[in-house]
Amino acid sequence: MRTWLAPLRWLFRITLALLILFEEWGWEPLRRVFALLARLPVIRQIEALLKRLPPRWALVALLLPSLLILPVKLLALWLVAEGRVTLGVAVIVAAKLIGTALLAWLFQLIQPALMQLAWFARQHGRWTAWKADLLAWVRASAAWRWARAVRLRVKRLFRRGREVPPPSV
Repeated sequence: MRTWLAPLRWLFRITLALLILFEEWGWEPLRRVFALLARLPVIRQIEALLKRLPPRWALVALLLPSLLILPVKLLALWLVAEGRVTLGVAVIVAAKLIGTALLAWLFQLIQPALMQLAWFARQHGRWTAWKADLLAWVRASAAWRWARAVRLRVKRLFRRGREVPPPSV
């Protein structure tokens, strides 16, 4: 019975790893892009308000974007069901990018308040440790090492292609 669980566990782990890697790669750059919007006076006022939230309201603020994105995901699902697959996938990708940017920006602002909730701080620590272990597993894999090597080769090729040859005399 356990023989069929191993491939499922591996598939589940790979799927989670891919999602986490997307978040990791996107989190910081998307947070910086969203921070550019924070230069607007109204966004600065919202930031100040968010930083002052008590822990329980900070948790509500963290969950709110997930609820707000649900209708967008339903719209994307409807588009796919109507045969507009490309548009549906585009809506999902755009929602994921915008949602990740919003969540990264929001979490940065309210993390100190959230860490005052003992259960949240404990779960955050567990999540961080689990995520680090999963990413270490991925980075130790042959597929990851191969992909990194290919990426470095492609990067070198692009650098060589951009080098300007010395002028001939």
